[in-house]
Amino acid sequence: MNQNIKNVIDEIQPLRDELKNHELYKSLKSIDDIKIFMESHVFAVWDFMSLLKALQNLLTCTKVPWTPNMDSKSARLINQIIVDEESDLNYDGEPKSHFEMYIEAMDEIGAETTTINHFVSGIKDLGNIANCIKKSDLNSSIKSFLNFSFVTIEGWKSHEIAAAFTFGREEIIPDMFIEIIEQTEKTNKVSLDKINYYLQRHIDLDGDEHGPLAHEMIIGLCKNDSKKWEEVANISKKALKERIQLWDFINHSIKHKNEPFNKIENPELANV
Repeated sequence: MNQNIKNVIDEIQPLRDELKNHELYKSLKSIDDIKIFMESHVFAVWDFMSLLKALQNLLTCTKVPWTPNMDSKSARLINQIIVDEESDLNYDGEPKSHFEMYIEAMDEIGAETTTINHFVSGIKDLGNIANCIKKSDLNSSIKSFLNFSFVTIEGWKSHEIAAAFTFGREEIIPDMFIEIIEQTEKTNKVSLDKINYYLQRHIDLDGDEHGPLAHEMIIGLCKNDSKKWEEVANISKKALKERIQLWDFINHSIKHKNEPFNKIENPELANV
């Protein structure tokens, strides 16, 4: 393993461990619990795609007339990931983005999708995203999670966006989703084919393909620039803290099922 990558992983390992061992996984005991999880987590699935597209805009040519890329290797790496994330084959063998596959899985188990669909339909461009988040009825933890992602994007530093994408998102997905699969397989009251298919695709892609590709991309973007590697570590830690805060909220929501969705506020998170 590249020494700089190893150094970043060592630095963020306590947060990765905290996330992997989060109480939320033990709380996922029923279909209703999984619905609550998905209704909040879907926002992370959605904004993940914006991190990905920001990298594509920075590392490839997405305008006409086309001009050569400065870093063709990074362009190839991000394009490889884009193909899977934006146009993978769903459970029925149809090309779909992973976000759309997630929505299909939510529909399959009867999770509420109106909130996320309404939110996404109101987004016009990067210029109005902050206002859309602020005006929404989303919980403060979801808002904070989204704001972090788009503030990172608006910095237009490719290595920072790649760090949030890789160490704050891609890197943790396999461990995170294995835990959820173990819980969903314990329940057979409704069909879980689509959510299990979605989760398995992420385990296969992120653990075996996207993770190593993302590492290569960051190595190419940072090279031996110590300041960039420091920024990668800092952004990665912030991304993981945002994910932990989101998990805290979802876990709290599961424990307070009788309260309306999106109106649950954890007193411990009130100052976030």
